[in-house]
Parts: sequence; C-alpha cells; structure tokens
Amino acid sequence: MKFVYNCLKTVRNFRYYCTTQFKPALIRDVWQPVIGLEVHAQILSASKLFSRVGAKYGAPPNTQVGIFEAAHPGTLPAGYQITQKDCPIAKDGFISFNVPVQEYSMKFYSHSVRLTQLQLEEDSGKSIHDAKSNRVLVDLNRAGLPLMELVFAPDLRDGEEAAALIKELSLVLTRVGTCSCRMEEGALRVDANISVHKQGEPLGERTEVKNLNSIRSLVKAINYEIERQIDILEAGGTVLNETLRFDAITSTTIKMRDKDTIHDYRFMPEPNLPPLRLHDSLDASCIPNSSLDINDIRKKMNELPEETRRRLISDYGISLENSIILVNDDALVDYFLDVMSGTKSHNGQLVSNLLLNNLLGTLNSLDVDIKDSILSPSAFAEIVHLLESGQILHAVALKIMELICSSGDKRTPSEIVETNNWTKLPDDLLEDYVLEVISSNKKLVGKYRRGNSKVFNTLMGKAVAATERRADMQKLQDLLKRKLDE
Repeated sequence: MKFVYNCLKTVRNFRYYCTTQFKPALIRDVWQPVIGLEVHAQILSASKLFSRVGAKYGAPPNTQVGIFEAAHPGTLPAGYQITQKDCPIAKDGFISFNVPVQEYSMKFYSHSVRLTQLQLEEDSGKSIHDAKSNRVLVDLNRAGLPLMELVFAPDLRDGEEAAALIKELSLVLTRVGTCSCRMEEGALRVDANISVHKQGEPLGERTEVKNLNSIRSLVKAINYEIERQIDILEAGGTVLNETLRFDAITSTTIKMRDKDTIHDYRFMPEPNLPPLRLHDSLDASCIPNSSLDINDIRKKMNELPEETRRRLISDYGISLENSIILVNDDALVDYFLDVMSGTKSHNGQLVSNLLLNNLLGTLNSLDVDIKDSILSPSAFAEIVHLLESGQILHAVALKIMELICSSGDKRTPSEIVETNNWTKLPDDLLEDYVLEVISSNKKLVGKYRRGNSKVFNTLMGKAVAATERRADMQKLQDLLKRKLDE
C-alpha cells in the first residue's frame, strides 16, 4: 500500500510543463525568490489618449471606437502599441511601503522597491473567446485608452510583499487622482516576473504571469509559481522562460506561450508624435525649456499616504500600526479626523483603538461601511469624552456604540447613559459594596481565608452583581482582595 501511495503522490505532484515527473524531498530554506512587477494603470480621463472618443467603463462592445482606434484598414488596433518605452516620463525612483507580518495581525515591517521607469502608452483592444460558437470576438472599447506603465525592479520576495506594494501604489494613485485603481474594472493590471535561485548564485530563469486583476490572484499566483519553480529545480529540471496566466479556479499558473525575445517587439519611433518636455523649477540644473513645470503640479497635489501617516503619528500620537490601517481607507481616516476635531481629547491612540477595534467590529458584524455609520463622528467624540472624564466604563462605551449602530437609537450618548443608569460608580463608594458582599457571604469568606483561593472568583462575581457592573473592575477586584486579606 505504501508503494501505491507513493506512486499516486508522484502523479499528483506532476507539473505538465515541468521537465521531470519526480518530486524528491524539498529543502526550502536555501532558495531565494526574486519578483519584479510591471503595472498598467489606466489614467483617469474623459477621452482616449490620442482621440476625443469617450472612455466610459462598461459601455456596450465597440461603441467607444473612432477611426484612430479602429486603425482602418487594419484588422488590429494600429497593428502596434504606442509607448514611451525608450523615453519614459520618469525613471530611477522608488516607493516605500509597509508589509503585514503574517503571524501578527497588527504588526508590519517596512520595505522599499526601486521604480525603474514610468511611461505613457495606449491600451489595446480585448479578445473574447466564444467557445460555443468556436469564434473570437474583438472589442475595441479599450483600444487607445491612456495608460501609465510602472516598471519595478525585482526587489520583492513573495506574494505578500507584492500585494503590499500594489496596495500602497493604489493609495498613491487614487490620492493624487490619476487612476481609480479598480482592478475589477481593469483599471489596474499587474504582470509578475518571478524567478528563484540559491543564495550566492546568479539569478534563475524567470517566468511572467500576465494580467493579474486582483490582489488575491496576485498573491496566489506568485506564491504558487515560487513553489512550482522550486519543485522543478529540486527535481533536477529546468525552469523555462515562459509567459503564463493564472487560473483562479485551480489556483495554478498555466502556460500561454514561450517568452518573446526583445527583437519580436519591433520597437520603433512614432514620427507623428512631438516630444513631451517637462522641467522642474526646484532643480537648479534643469533647463526650463517647456511650458509644463513639474513643481506647479507638485504644489497642487494632495497629501500622499506616507505624509498622512507621519502627520497622524506626530499630531495625534497614534501608533504606526493604527496609522497604516487608518490611511488604507480614506473614509476611515476622515472619520478619525472628524472625531478628533469634535472632542477635547488629546489621546489619539485611545480614539483610534476604539474606532479600529470596537466600532469597526460592530459595523462589520452589521455589514455596514464606516462611511454609512449611523454613529456620527460627533456622537463618537461624545462617547470618548464620557469615557475619558470617568463618567462611564469602557464596557459601557462599547454598549452605547452597539446600541446606536444596531437599533438606530436617536438619543445622544449622554442621554442613553442617563436613561439606563450606566454612569460609573464613584471609586469612594466601592468599599461599601465590598464590605456588604463580605458580610453577606461569611461561609465563602471563611473558605477563602482558610486557603481556598478558588472561591475568590465567586465572591468577585457577587461584588460585580452588587455594583450592577458599574464599577471599575480592576479597582473593585483589588479592593475586595485587600479586604479579604485583612
């Protein structure tokens, strides 16, 4: 039976484009994955790059096509793609971002990736394969749409780092208003170049996974491809230089074609396009030979995500982890800032903890987004004030949030506290309650004082009930223990 099991295991682990069918024991810690991304982001524009034809998403097929996009009398859009590859609009940049540590839900580490170049180019049409009719349909609505292609150096090590990079890039592009980054609409697409090699040895042969259109697919495709290549190499095979696609159903990569060589692209200049010239007035060495000053655009740009994180940390004293989570959602950071402007609290960490750990949890259980929250920022600020001023306990603050969010209670937090008698008991009254519990439970007290420490929890429960859960639990517990030990 063991022999049959091993045979079946070998068949199961076979990769159809591997050069071997045998999979020995794997040694994973000697391999170094290398990942580089190429991102195509559709520029927010009312029209196409070189024509006035509309660029609306979701229009019926071939209803947003002009003579230029159709490239008559050709059968494909122009027969070639106009791109700035040789003269990119920008190069030699970098982007820093935070990657979540998988073992800890609220821990991150910082990573940076070089941006090799950023260039403008036009999108191409879309082929639709109709298997039932055995035909291929062509939709030219996307042909000619303006794209920015961002080519990143191979500085990534796994799918999680790639996902973190794309999330940060999406935040930047949406913040400056140049791309919607709606991957489900094709506004942002990612190609991943993946290879593995042993540390200290030359880079391995790479494969390219094309047109990844979701964060989930990006992570799964990269991590699967890393494992697939290690399987091949450790089995003594050779990784082929191929173009792959990701099958979301099977969560595997599938071969599309052998990788094209540089000569197959046939790059050539477009003689009908004049050069695009830019200059930066902040750079003393830059010659102002154009009407477009980068610094003028820089002055009008919104605050970038990393700048917002630093401001939240410096101005409100919140943790890096909380700042990352807040900035990941524009509606969330706006809510936080509205709360801080509506309260006298200087404890931004308390506010952000209540917002992220408690209010969001309540809203998620109700399937409600923060921007649709019934609990307004001003009401949230009032809850913070009641809590910080010692009028209510933390548990009561949570009860108020849940009550307003779940039932739509129109009363203010202060009115809810007063009506339900949820005001915190003054600490100087706790001794009376503790002494009453001790005098009313002499048998339990006797057991405790004779060394049975287990009955303390029972006595504590009675004290909590006596105070109607309106006492500071830690102070009540300390006081009860002190009185029992006297």
